[in-house]
Amino acid sequence: MLKIAKRLILIFCLNITPIKVTAQDTPIYDYQSIFHPVISKNGMVASQEDLATQAGLEVLKEGGNAIDAAVTIGFTLAVTLPRAGNLGGGGFMLIHLADQQKTVALDYREKAPLAATVDMFLDENGEVDQQKIKFSYQAAGVPGTVAGLAMALEKYGTISLKRALQPAIELAENGMIVDEDLYNSLVFAKRNLQKSPASLAIFYKADGSPYKIGEILKQPDLANSLKLIANQGIEAFYQGKIADKIVKDMEANNGLITKEDLAKYKPIIREPIEGTYRGHKVYSMPPPSSGGVHLIQMLNILEKFPIQSLGHNTASTLHLMVETMKFAYSDRFRFMGDTDFVDVPINRLISKEYANQIAQKINLDQVIPSKNILPQPVFQSNESTETTHYSIMDSYGNAVANTYTLNFSYGSGLTVPGTGILLNNQMDDFTAKLRASNAHELIGGKNNSIAPEKRMLSSMTPTIVMKEGKPWLVTGSPGGSRIITTTLQIIMNVIDHEMNIAEATNATRIHHQWFPDQIRLERGFNGDTIDLLENKGHTVKSSFAMGSTQSIMSEKGQFYGASDPRRPGALTLGY
Repeated sequence: MLKIAKRLILIFCLNITPIKVTAQDTPIYDYQSIFHPVISKNGMVASQEDLATQAGLEVLKEGGNAIDAAVTIGFTLAVTLPRAGNLGGGGFMLIHLADQQKTVALDYREKAPLAATVDMFLDENGEVDQQKIKFSYQAAGVPGTVAGLAMALEKYGTISLKRALQPAIELAENGMIVDEDLYNSLVFAKRNLQKSPASLAIFYKADGSPYKIGEILKQPDLANSLKLIANQGIEAFYQGKIADKIVKDMEANNGLITKEDLAKYKPIIREPIEGTYRGHKVYSMPPPSSGGVHLIQMLNILEKFPIQSLGHNTASTLHLMVETMKFAYSDRFRFMGDTDFVDVPINRLISKEYANQIAQKINLDQVIPSKNILPQPVFQSNESTETTHYSIMDSYGNAVANTYTLNFSYGSGLTVPGTGILLNNQMDDFTAKLRASNAHELIGGKNNSIAPEKRMLSSMTPTIVMKEGKPWLVTGSPGGSRIITTTLQIIMNVIDHEMNIAEATNATRIHHQWFPDQIRLERGFNGDTIDLLENKGHTVKSSFAMGSTQSIMSEKGQFYGASDPRRPGALTLGY
């Protein structure tokens, strides 16, 4: 009950009035004040779930570094934020190492199983089988989270894997208090989770009802899996008892993941995407994330225009942002994929020269229809936004931005019996059929077609912005296709519009992704601004809240952090 009381106090102090949520809505809030950031001197953690934030901060207080805290948070979220935190998914971690003055990109994205084929999700009529690609055992890519977190700790951390897993084990074994966010997610997810007896047994009572707010949720099977990893390392997951249970479940349900798939999985250390924006160096993720390339591409284009003098969220600024987004997302379709399998013209896409060519095409007073940039049909579907991001900065000068996911809320909804581990449904992020969209309404290109051991394309965009050679801003977000544009707006807000990180976080957001050819606006924009956009030729659509950024800035020896109020439960703490 103490946890719930703290959250109620937080809401009261921040003066946030939640708007009623229906089954079709994502929570959005009425901002009645400009919030101040959390401030500290020694270290800071920002994550989507308060228990995970506390676990990471304790590691920093004990003398651990940002990587130690990041790994601890990653495992803790697998328990406390089961709709997105995970052992059965994958993601990306961007790490700045102060002692080496180096930034590295850790890719632990899932891979297609060896038995995967290019047309495996097409039905007899050649159409995408939506049930199969989203909710079947074949929808699961080979998980990368356990190997990725362990690699980060081994290469760059200072604590043991057992210490990093300690909070997660305790919370899974002893239980945690169900809060409103978890309860609501279980209400909405029951339709998919009830298809899996193992999922139903974990998250719902014998009568089929979810655990209520204030009740204790224990996850003993997950606790046992975490203990195996703590005692035996990643071999327990990829070659040992956990692997045996995963493969047994796959074989019983026509899944594709084998012992060979699990044993062969390896994360990769990659060179980050690097660019500049108005004197700041920007690092972000390379492919198979599309986020870094297109973030830098959009910043390069927008740098050609006087954004600050045009003003924050004015019709002129929004018009330039939208036109820029269209070009970036059309390039995403044309070029992006796993660079271990296809050639992606990264240097060209992130070049200032290419940005200048695009900027010259943008008409300040008139919209460019998406079909004139690159004509493609679109097949619309619902978007999943259930990813999670967290950011850490420590007293040693290190910084971590980590984004990972199961794809949908609770992934495919399928739990491997006896493990407590939910399976991802990341195969939906591949191009199952050319020119058909995935669950994020993103149209697939041939470079992202399915192939054995290939990593599926992602929009996850963990980002570190440098100032005078040191980490200045660490940020990222969930949000499916909206991740890249959400991250873009955080950077623009603090650099162009000189907002503090809380103001930058709370500001209303927009999104455009080439197709569908429409601007999506969060509620709160001025009606006159919308009229001006429509007069330029834009189609404007009201949208639910976009993203849930977790951001930290370092200025003059102090850390300033902010968790996004668009989703409940997030917490930024420093010491």
